Amino acid sequence: MPSMTGKHRLKNTTPRCGAVSVAAVATAGALLAQPAAASAQDLGSSNLTAGIEQFNNDIRNNAWQTRNTLFAQADAVLPAPHNQNVKNIVDGGMNLLFPGLVEQKLAEQRAAEEAAARAEAERVAAEQARLEAERAEAARRDALNIPAGVCPPQAKACIDIEGNRAWLQENGHITYGPVPASTGADGHDTPAGMMTVNRKIKDEVSREFGNASMPYAVYFTYNGIAFHAGSPYILSHGCVHLNYGDAKVFFERLNVGDRVFAYGDKTYGYPNGPI
Repeated sequence: MPSMTGKHRLKNTTPRCGAVSVAAVATAGALLAQPAAASAQDLGSSNLTAGIEQFNNDIRNNAWQTRNTLFAQADAVLPAPHNQNVKNIVDGGMNLLFPGLVEQKLAEQRAAEEAAARAEAERVAAEQARLEAERAEAARRDALNIPAGVCPPQAKACIDIEGNRAWLQENGHITYGPVPASTGADGHDTPAGMMTVNRKIKDEVSREFGNASMPYAVYFTYNGIAFHAGSPYILSHGCVHLNYGDAKVFFERLNVGDRVFAYGDKTYGYPNGPI
């Protein structure tokens, strides 16, 4: 009987890749054994083609969830690089039963991660832009000597009675002006506080004062007080005079319902709280 030692000893001829294939098949069987979410009743109550497609999608999604669970278990139990070997075997089983699924899901994950990164970058950029706009607004107010909060942010138009100026704003950010403006003379004071635009008349005339021209009139009281074109260096009977071009801008940008705030010594800083 020949000796089984030395160079005549029989070698294990089973290829290592064969062992991997067997493991992959076993893994594939485990994946296939996962329950699908669709039921026979689901298939019978809907279009057959759509039901089959949903059934297949459920199987693939369940298989992918199981694959991720096995990956997590491999990471928890096995050190590298052995856990990677197990992952390769699991994905081998996935590719046997669900060709292209691993590639599809990984591509979806990458796309989701890239979308999240883009969204975060856009959020950061938007926040940076907001901060820069606030800094620019603060610098502009400093240059114009308009303290923040002197005109409430809900007001669309602001009138500085003592400073003989007016401006437009959105949420407290100046959008136009300040421009020269004159208000009422003594005994015809322009009212201070919060008011509301109630009507606009482009070619208005004042019947009370001899049909005096009041182009681009924007009324913000019910007793005849309005922004309109006129000399911003001549005191009025209560209206707010603006240069012709400025009056046109105020007329175009202000609408019925917009708030107008006028302040002087008595209202500066809202001694009794916002009006």
